[in-house]
Amino acid sequence: MTARPCRPLPADGRFLQSIGPTPLVPLRLDAEGPTIWCKLEFLNPSGSTKDRIARYMLEKAWRLGELCPGGEVVEASSGSTSIALALASAQMGLKFTAVMPEGVTGERVLTIRAYGGNVELVPRDAGIRGAIARAEEIARERKAFAPRQFENPDNAEAHRVWTGQEILSQVPGGLVHAVVSGVGTGGTVVGLYQAFAEAGCPVAPFVARPISGLGSDMECCSFSSRVPGVVDGLSRLYREADLPGLVELNISDELAMSTARALIRRGFPVGPSSGLNYAAAVEAAKRLGPGAQVVTLFPDRMERYFSTELIQPRGTT
Repeated sequence: MTARPCRPLPADGRFLQSIGPTPLVPLRLDAEGPTIWCKLEFLNPSGSTKDRIARYMLEKAWRLGELCPGGEVVEASSGSTSIALALASAQMGLKFTAVMPEGVTGERVLTIRAYGGNVELVPRDAGIRGAIARAEEIARERKAFAPRQFENPDNAEAHRVWTGQEILSQVPGGLVHAVVSGVGTGGTVVGLYQAFAEAGCPVAPFVARPISGLGSDMECCSFSSRVPGVVDGLSRLYREADLPGLVELNISDELAMSTARALIRRGFPVGPSSGLNYAAAVEAAKRLGPGAQVVTLFPDRMERYFSTELIQPRGTT
């Protein structure tokens, strides 16, 4: 039985409904390298592309009556999604609780709390899987709404109907030959691929994997402990069978970090995942050859990494 709608979305002071598209800019870091079309998602209100899924999932839940004024949202996330949900919840008059592993940067915790959100930390060795389990417990105990970003198809849908359509209206000729992204929840690459393929683009999906010899990361189960948000084995949205022609590109975490710093020096205030995405996009463009229009995202801002080696490289402190 479908839930009855609760009420129209709140309007008073709610700027989320009036934000415009983020820019799509051509960028070539190396004078001899290919031009990459980069979506500047760090310009979203909370500083990341996760604003899109936070807004999309919460608004849908509100319309369906799963959320009402004063209701509570709980999510497991090591960073950007929790920050985005904290901002969106503040805009909608909702309570928000983020469940995160110990060891996340203080900038993230402080940002969530500044928006009025609560933060509960699980032991570091429990990782994001432990955070997910605890978030489910809280949702049951408090009858809170759980977006469940790693499995909610609305995650990918937000990018299919929103981000993807923006890009198609911005890229020259409305044509995309490749989309490149790391995989956290998987929603970005899946949703964008669907948007471009459904529009008739001969698009190839490329997935960027940060590779490190330093061991596993207990905060986010990453291939690399140095590029947060790119995780292995958690997404139920990312399935190779749904991405025909999928190519996985292994990018050293050192290259991802140095590329992120190069982007910052060019005036793009980005985090490590943007370096990963750009480096992988350059490789994809080289494989596809001249004339290919390759699109990637700069997912988040550098401010949440001030205490990390992105801004304070090893050996400088």
